[in-house]
Amino acid sequence: MPDLKFVDLFLNPKVYAILGAVISFLVAALGSSKACGISGQAAAGVITEEPSRFSATMILQALPATQSIYGFVIAFMIIGKISGVNTLENGLSLFATGLPVGIVGYISAIWQGKVATAGIHLVAKRPEALGNAIIYALMVEMFAILSLVVSILMLGQI
Repeated sequence: MPDLKFVDLFLNPKVYAILGAVISFLVAALGSSKACGISGQAAAGVITEEPSRFSATMILQALPATQSIYGFVIAFMIIGKISGVNTLENGLSLFATGLPVGIVGYISAIWQGKVATAGIHLVAKRPEALGNAIIYALMVEMFAILSLVVSILMLGQI
């Protein structure tokens, strides 16, 4: 006979809502931290040779952190709706709401970190090209922003 506490937990709609909040932030933040780490290593290498390029490299290194902010926003919004969750449909809907910003945030952060790293290498040789490097990295950011918008639109329907 199954343990009723486990079954109750498995069928609790609030558990799914909480998992949606966890996924939206945790997965996006993992991507951001990995990407900031990759680009930060490149930035440190540039700074060893040319300390005056700190500001430019720091801007590029920080860009992939925004995905974790988007994940946090959605997690916060999901948590704000948990008290009203009383059906499995609501819980699963909030779970699904966390997926776009979490998954796309993770992947776009890593790719943005790679583009930012290339931009850091560009700035190392041509400091006047910082604007170009930022634009390249922001092109990847667009996908994270779209995932944020999709998650917000989904939340509006719950």
